[in-house]
Amino acid sequence: MPDDVQGGAPLDSDQPETNELESATTEPAADAGEAVAQDADSEDTSSPAPPPPKKQVAPKVDKADDGEAKMDWYILKVAFNREDSIADALRKRVKMEGMIEEFGEIVVPTEDVATFSRDGKRRVTKRKLLPGYIMVNMIINDDTWFLVRETGGISDFTGAAGKPMPMEPSDIERFINKPELDDEDETPIKTAIPYKVGDRVRVKEGNFENQEGDVDSVDEANGRITVIINIFGRSVPMELDHWQVEAL
Repeated sequence: MPDDVQGGAPLDSDQPETNELESATTEPAADAGEAVAQDADSEDTSSPAPPPPKKQVAPKVDKADDGEAKMDWYILKVAFNREDSIADALRKRVKMEGMIEEFGEIVVPTEDVATFSRDGKRRVTKRKLLPGYIMVNMIINDDTWFLVRETGGISDFTGAAGKPMPMEPSDIERFINKPELDDEDETPIKTAIPYKVGDRVRVKEGNFENQEGDVDSVDEANGRITVIINIFGRSVPMELDHWQVEAL
């Protein structure tokens, strides 16, 4: 049998089949590339996911020399005229949260003053030394800081740049560690006088009844005020008991 017949079809007849196979295998690849490009375009146009919210962290506070957090006195800004109720609420929260070891005393600083009724009766009452503030002895950490800040009526700690500032030793002695005095050295109770320097008042009894004048000084220790009264064309200072005058 001749060689050209025994070898089968000529080699040139295989070339078209190869070209068709190549075209069949390359066309889907092109389609896949277009799909990837379209997916990339859709990803590029989508809006980025928002960042997670930042967690508030309690400000760092100085520690003792041994590295342990130390208990200090701090001043809290609170709602005016609600100092006592807010202090009670903070005490209850400390107890409920089991943080008694991290908190000490919670104080509304006051002083004793004498007041007089219209009929002249004297009584001793408490007067707030720092209206709008309370004082707390505590350790600052994340848990105690958040407990204080989340108590209703408390706005913030006093301090600079968001850092709670411990009280000065002199202020602690003045407002909290009041020295106990002997009976002989006892300081007289101040009298709550409802007038201040510059107020216009009228004398309601005594030799200068119905005379008007301006308050020149206030003496709470003795319950007296000095009033400048015009007599015969001259300004004369008169020292009177605070209940001898009335506001105009």
